[in-house]
Amino acid sequence: MNSSDVRTDLALEARESVVNAGENLRGVRTEEYEYEEAGVCVTKVYVDTKNAASRLGKPIGIYVTMEAEALGEPDEGYHREISLCFAEELRGLMSEEIDVQEGSILVVGLGNRDVTADALGPQVLDNLFVTRHMVRLYGKAAVGGEYARLISCLEPGVMAKTGMETAEIIGGVVRETQPDLVIVVDALAARSTKRLNRTIQITNTGIQPGSGVGNHRNALTMESLGVPVIAVGVPTVVDAATIVGDAMEHFLGTETVFRRSALAELRNMYMTGKDVDEVIKRMSYTISEGINVALKEDGAKTAKA
Repeated sequence: MNSSDVRTDLALEARESVVNAGENLRGVRTEEYEYEEAGVCVTKVYVDTKNAASRLGKPIGIYVTMEAEALGEPDEGYHREISLCFAEELRGLMSEEIDVQEGSILVVGLGNRDVTADALGPQVLDNLFVTRHMVRLYGKAAVGGEYARLISCLEPGVMAKTGMETAEIIGGVVRETQPDLVIVVDALAARSTKRLNRTIQITNTGIQPGSGVGNHRNALTMESLGVPVIAVGVPTVVDAATIVGDAMEHFLGTETVFRRSALAELRNMYMTGKDVDEVIKRMSYTISEGINVALKEDGAKTAKA
């Protein structure tokens, strides 16, 4: 498959498509390690050059991909372990941008609450511990002294409901509240069904909402908002052409021109799991708990294996 045909929000998958095509890819470094007790495999992709960014279709920056086979399972204890691992990785990227011990942070939940597969961002905000209003009025003692930062959140909705670009809403809030960092949470699109609901991506490059499903909106980045932007996402959908194409390739044992041209009409159809409502509920709680832990003064206590 041509790398330009890959429709995915995951930098790891974009890199894999280029490597599997036998193309030389300079300007990209990878680092792999594991949280053995939690069963979480982490791959960091560093995109260092403009040429590499162009080949991958991803901006220059750091992309952390956490993969866990049991991430979609209904095990609350296990999800707590994932939250701690996620908190450590998020805190690591935050430390590249700001002083993680203080400052103001705005968490934005992108997506449409009424569309289950796209409701990850809004549902994450439901369990987020916001402190800005309390700390501003009563000081740190009002929140038990655990949070030095002013944490606020925003659910901008979608343009079909608001009539405004998401970037316009967020930009206005950023100008008014002047956070030191924006964390954006969104549902993503994957290239592989095996990564649906089993993967978390964290990146310091910001995000272009809707890019994985071909619905490009204005980017949310350091350049557009004026503050560092960390994007967090979980792939919840995969396009139908990928599913059918992979099945054909499995049975035929090879890729043909006919395959890609015949499946072109399926590229605007997206599939998700039948239990997506329960999965989104669990994943949103996992992500929100990780953010809450990462933003505490004592930070995450998990160590790499």
